[in-house]
Amino acid sequence: MNIILLGAPGAGKGTQATRLSDRYGMPHISTGDIFRENIKNGTPIGLLAKSYTDKGQLVPDEVTCEIVKDRLAREDCKKGYLLDGFPRTIVQAEALDKFAKIDAVVNINIDFSLLMARLCGRRVCRECGESYHISTLGGATTCARCGGELYQRKDDNPETVQSRLNVYKDQTAPLIDYYTRKGILLNFTGTDDPPEVLFGQICAELDKMDR
Repeated sequence: MNIILLGAPGAGKGTQATRLSDRYGMPHISTGDIFRENIKNGTPIGLLAKSYTDKGQLVPDEVTCEIVKDRLAREDCKKGYLLDGFPRTIVQAEALDKFAKIDAVVNINIDFSLLMARLCGRRVCRECGESYHISTLGGATTCARCGGELYQRKDDNPETVQSRLNVYKDQTAPLIDYYTRKGILLNFTGTDDPPEVLFGQICAELDKMDR
């Protein structure tokens, strides 16, 4: 299956993607991870991406689409993949339709009032990308999954988070209607319950499709 994970920043897409990737044996493709790798390595495209993400803005469509197209052409994607963070706009979705067939879109709905505290308290593993929240870490500074260092992303501050939520509402939320019309949208509600609860709900629906 080729799956898109859709939801506002902080909705839990990355956490669910890690679990879904393990369960179904397919690569988790995060455009955020691709850009962060380039930013870390100081590549031209990384510096360009950084100039936008530091302001909570989206990287230009043509740049993002080309990177995703190249990634999906690799051998590990032949039997399916999870797209996290792409598409973010209708333009990107229409571009994706030209080089990929999507089987399901997992949409995680969550109240924006929960997201500010969730994002500002988020800590991310530098090695595997697993996300945590300071309220559950108990002072831990390393990843329980791989032992990597946990850090706070620069864009996880109140001002930038609000900007990102506004961008999502204006530019990404319209994808809900786009994929509803295609008949492949699966809606789920994000809460403060343990991630395993939502994971079980998502798997139950995907398993029906995979029969």
